Amino acid sequence: MTEPNTPYYIIEERLLRSNLSLIKSVAERSGVEIILAFKAFALWKTFPIFREYINQTTASSVYEARLAFEQFGSPAHTYSPAYEDDTFAEILRCSSHITFNSISQLEHFIPKVGDWNSISDRVGDHQVISCGLRINPEHSHIETDLYNPTAPGTRFGVTADDLSKHEDILDKIDGFHCHCHCESSAEDFADNLIYIKKNFGKWFSRIKWLNLGGGHLMTRKEYNVELLIKTLQDLRAEYPHLHITLEPGSAFAWQTGPLVSSVVDIVENHGIRTAILNVSFTCHMPDCLEMPYWPKVRGAETIEDEKGVVSSKDDIKNQEGHTIGFCYRLGGNSCLSGDFMSSWIFDHELQIGEKIILEDMNHYTTVKTCMFNGIHHPSIAIRRMDDSVEILRQYQYEDYLNRMD
Repeated sequence: MTEPNTPYYIIEERLLRSNLSLIKSVAERSGVEIILAFKAFALWKTFPIFREYINQTTASSVYEARLAFEQFGSPAHTYSPAYEDDTFAEILRCSSHITFNSISQLEHFIPKVGDWNSISDRVGDHQVISCGLRINPEHSHIETDLYNPTAPGTRFGVTADDLSKHEDILDKIDGFHCHCHCESSAEDFADNLIYIKKNFGKWFSRIKWLNLGGGHLMTRKEYNVELLIKTLQDLRAEYPHLHITLEPGSAFAWQTGPLVSSVVDIVENHGIRTAILNVSFTCHMPDCLEMPYWPKVRGAETIEDEKGVVSSKDDIKNQEGHTIGFCYRLGGNSCLSGDFMSSWIFDHELQIGEKIILEDMNHYTTVKTCMFNGIHHPSIAIRRMDDSVEILRQYQYEDYLNRMD
């Protein structure tokens, strides 16, 4: 089958399996469990591939918990900033682990977990649930506050000072959950672990498991995989009774495929040319504006200075004065004024109808997209190992209509 009409996300199965193989190798060599975080990637039609390499997933809402239980086929490791009474029964049904964000949430819901577990002892189709508490080591290498769960005033987790005043709750839980990374390096992880152990290590003898969260970008080309494995091996040697879990999101879908768009118009204002695409940064690539980060565009180079700020709007000329690079801002097809990014140099003048391929757009995209302005939503496709292309999902007017009902 040929590729679909633009716009579409496409997953390269070969690249996905490469990431999964590496992740499985890290888990086996280090003796830890690595599970998929749905907050970064949740395309359930790819789950049969994932099940060849991993056994469980992590959820942060009742819908994600259901996706884990009903589509992935195993109960979720569930964490939420705050659970609600009217949906907690569904969380219980779909979870093997439940982590509480605060002491008050734990004390409110732990009796319900106890009731569930007492039934589980008698009824075979009820899994016993293990409970944990999210901890805040108050240390992270994340520079962007939007993504830093340990920044002052954070709503995430319990500090060591808070826990020391409520040590009795340790008798009600089995583990700690700590998330303080975002596309981080193995060096950052090794350093953060020092603070985790310094602040909370005195209680490790009273727990059974330690979930070290996501943000471990082990499939990035420059990532020091051997340091990660050594750090985890040392941790297990120091605390052999602990079951260690990592739950990366981006690492699974990192560099597994692009978002393919087309140029629908080219406009110019004050010497700035904008190629308007049939996709939207705010709708289909929100992290580009929120993070912000520069997506790679196939066949083009980004113009940035040492601070990451665009420093030119001019074409590139050679010594003879001939244009050898053509500068364009890329604009989304929504009514939001800021729905654009600047700028890229192409080796030719762009033409209406030409494809623009934005690389690495599978993680934190399909899970965060929206239908603002009713813009046509990109299809989702996968290129199989035999190079055939299968469309996993196409969106129609009815999808927008039903969201507005």
